[in-house]
Formats: sequence, C-alpha cells, structure tokens
Amino acid sequence: MVWKWLGALVVFPLQMIYLVTKAAVGLVLPPKLRDLSRESVLITGGGRGIGRHLAREFAERGARKIVLWGRTEKCLKETTEEIRQMGTECHYFICDVGNREEVYQMAKAVREKVGDITILVNNAAVVHGKSLMDSDDDALLKSQHVNTLGQFWTTKAFLPRMLELQNGHIVCLNSVLALSAIPGAIDYCTSKASAFAFMESLTLGLLDCPGVSATTVLPFHTSTEMFQGMRVRFPNLFPPLKPETVARRTVEAVQQNQALLLLPWTMNILVILKSILPQAALEEIHRFSGTYTCMNTFKGRT
Repeated sequence: MVWKWLGALVVFPLQMIYLVTKAAVGLVLPPKLRDLSRESVLITGGGRGIGRHLAREFAERGARKIVLWGRTEKCLKETTEEIRQMGTECHYFICDVGNREEVYQMAKAVREKVGDITILVNNAAVVHGKSLMDSDDDALLKSQHVNTLGQFWTTKAFLPRMLELQNGHIVCLNSVLALSAIPGAIDYCTSKASAFAFMESLTLGLLDCPGVSATTVLPFHTSTEMFQGMRVRFPNLFPPLKPETVARRTVEAVQQNQALLLLPWTMNILVILKSILPQAALEEIHRFSGTYTCMNTFKGRT
C-alpha cells in the first residue's frame, strides 16, 4: 500500500508536466478538428443573436442537421429558411427552456421528427438589467428559470441518449460575468454563475463517459440586441465582441474538444487578478474601467 501511494505521488507531477506541455503544443499546433458531417445540432435561443450565427457556423462546417429552439416564431422561421438555403437540413420548434414540461415534450418531438441530437448548445438567455431592489420578483425568477434551470432540463432531456450512443457534446454559451459580476445585472450575473458551476460539475462528471464531452464559453460583452445600450468607458480598448466571432470560436472549441473558452484571451488575466488582488483594488478596477456604471444606459431588446 505504501509503495502504491509513493508511486502515485511520483507519477502525478509527471502527468501534470505532460498535460501542460500537451496544452502548450496545442496552442501552436491545433489538434485535428472534429468532423461534423454526422452530427445533429440543437441550439436553444437559435432564432437570433449569437444563436443565429451559431446555426450558420455549424451549417458552414458541415453539420448534418440543425434544430432551433426559441420563443419567437418569426425569428426561428427566418433563420431556418436561411440555413436551408445553405443546403443544410434545419427544423425549428417553439420552446421555452424555462418550462420543464415543455422542454421534455419538445425533446420527444425532436427525437420523433429529426432523430437523435448529438450536440446540444445551451444558448438561450434573458437579462433585465436592473438592480436587486428595482427588479420585479417574476423577472428575477424568469432569469433563473431560463439561464440556469433551462440547462438542467435540456441536458437531462438529451444527455441520456448521448451516453447510450457514446457520442455527444454539451455546450454552454455563458458569460465572463459568471466570473466577474457587475451592478445593474444582478439577475443575469447570478444565473450565469450558477450555470458555470453546473457546467463545471457536469464536465467533471463526464470524464469517465467515452465519446461525450462538454464545452463552456465565457465571452466578454457581445454586440447583440440583448445588451443594447450597455456602455464601457474605453470602447476602443475593450470593444464588444462580434456575435459571428463568438459563434466561430465556439464551434472551433467543440471541434477541438476544448472544455473552457474565454473570449477574448485577455479575460484570462481577469481570472488571475481576481485571485491575487484585494477586494478594494478590484473595486477600483471596476470604477476605472466603467463596468461599475456600464448598465446605467442599458436598454435591452426593444
């Protein structure tokens, strides 16, 4: 028993060195991209914003089938027609991911009409852009139901079959606000932090599940209708991401089986700073960068 313990103690640091070296080499020589030609992709919130760009990106990269979920039929129909014109089979279903029974019902309908889903992209989200005391209770609940619990329901609906097939990928379009919250979006930040913990736990739980993986994407402010009106102090230094860039990098992360992606790469510095700086210093960074007041001009979708 002692020799076994000592052996593990010696092997562990060697494993760490190997894995870090492998990751460093991967930055210079990216791994072979996963073939998507046999994959069926379901995207929640797929009618507009990042979701629409994700549908385009998956179609351009050869996905076999694409399924869109959302609450606004007009947007879903427009995106579906666009994807079909690209030569990819596409379907849409009206579904509120915050409604558990509706998710399970629509998941069954998808399996009957389209077949098995092998890539699930949890992209649907809402934001109300208010402080805690200014927020309506129902609006707060809606954020948690859509942004967090919705991922529980969709994952429970599709993951079992992925495990049976030994082929699947769960993707979460999260936000860097899951790691660094801001005032004026307490509902969104809280729900995204919960979703991040959900994905971290899920990813670790899939370690011994062959063929099934997970990817969490944490982008900086993205220029979509959902965050219309949000302003940072130095837009030239910290420009908002383009939704097509987020979509492209997300699909690449899926194809490379990358577990965590922060966009842009400078957000990794934020994680380090939060780990070493005192709270007072972090507060001054928020004031200086303008994130302390960036939601004061928030309008959201009109």
